Amino acid sequence: MPETAAVPSVPAAASAAAASPRERLLETASRLFYAEGIHTVPVDRLVTEAGVTRATFYRHFPAKEDLVVAYLRATDDRLRAAVAETVARGEAARGVSAVLDLIGEVTCAAGFRGCHFINAAAEYPDASDPVREAITDHRAWFQQTVTDLASLAGHPDPAYAGRVLVLLHDGALSAAELDDPETVRTTVRRAGHDLLGLPQPD
Repeated sequence: MPETAAVPSVPAAASAAAASPRERLLETASRLFYAEGIHTVPVDRLVTEAGVTRATFYRHFPAKEDLVVAYLRATDDRLRAAVAETVARGEAARGVSAVLDLIGEVTCAAGFRGCHFINAAAEYPDASDPVREAITDHRAWFQQTVTDLASLAGHPDPAYAGRVLVLLHDGALSAAELDDPETVRTTVRRAGHDLLGLPQPD
């Protein structure tokens, strides 16, 4: 789901001077990894744009992979908070509808470049890698979240509905980078409402 330009990002320049070196590194990694890819961004560029030394980098992150994991964990935290806030604004039974709306907002956001986690998985094929473990944890949370919401919405088979909603999420975040994002947004919302028997959105 939803940070991914695409989701709420690590607070940037407004408090850059006050941010700790670790926070600046995370903000820089979040921006560059998402926009350009992880493997294409070297440590030298990260330290330069974050305004820290290499020694400071390695004090906080013994290896670049540690920063990648921290970036994904921070993205996961922001997405969990965004989903919780979105669901809390509506009735419990319409929580999935709110999440579908959030996915649609993400796909139409400026600077959208797909899903942070799917993008990272493409660069880290080893399922035992700590980066993939962070991705797996995020997806397990999202799967459980939409399954629980489908149950609250009264779907007779919430486990099945949850799996379909994950597929809709993944498809939307992949297709919106290649096709018309507004069409993707309306299609995902319609499909999700059809799945749960909810009234179609305006």
